[in-house]
Amino acid sequence: MNKLNLIFLVIVIIIGLLVTFRENKRDSIDIELKETSVILAFGDSLTYGFGAETQFSYPSQMQSKTGIHVINAGINGERSFEGLQRLPKLLQHQPDLVILCHGGNDILNKTPVAELKNNLLAMIKLIQESGAKVLLVGVPNFSLVTFNTYDIYEEVADETGVLFEDDILSHIETNRSLKSDYVHPNAKGYEAMANAFIQILNIKLDK
Repeated sequence: MNKLNLIFLVIVIIIGLLVTFRENKRDSIDIELKETSVILAFGDSLTYGFGAETQFSYPSQMQSKTGIHVINAGINGERSFEGLQRLPKLLQHQPDLVILCHGGNDILNKTPVAELKNNLLAMIKLIQESGAKVLLVGVPNFSLVTFNTYDIYEEVADETGVLFEDDILSHIETNRSLKSDYVHPNAKGYEAMANAFIQILNIKLDK
């Protein structure tokens, strides 16, 4: 094996170890939820349920499927700096878990990456200081045809160690049958979100 091949092999091994470490770290995150738990669904129109009737938003469908109280704290059109200002009051509900799905409007309006990242980090800090756990939802980069999750969400998840769901919105955005328009899910899309969050949180369903 020549020197170049050896260097390449070492790089591949290092990358593999880093990926395994991140996955094991996330898999070890334990979020225990009971019937008496409170989940705060915090975000913008993707949380509010724009594109479907209110009862078909993901918080409503998640509550219906699990029996756990899910507060819908989504506001259409909200940017991350506005969410950061709004979050402290909502944390007075003392949720056990906050599902943080925010930043889509920043991405669409080309907010500087550093600003969006700092706002997400600040939100997570507030949530953790309140005693709640965090499920961070990766939002797609809407400027890409493939709708891949915006890189900063994985960076934020790695830096904070929170549970991270990085697939469901990208899946919905590339599946026209799950969308009501270019960006927003329809009722089936929101159900897919609810199912993905139930699965990653390992919530046992009674129904």
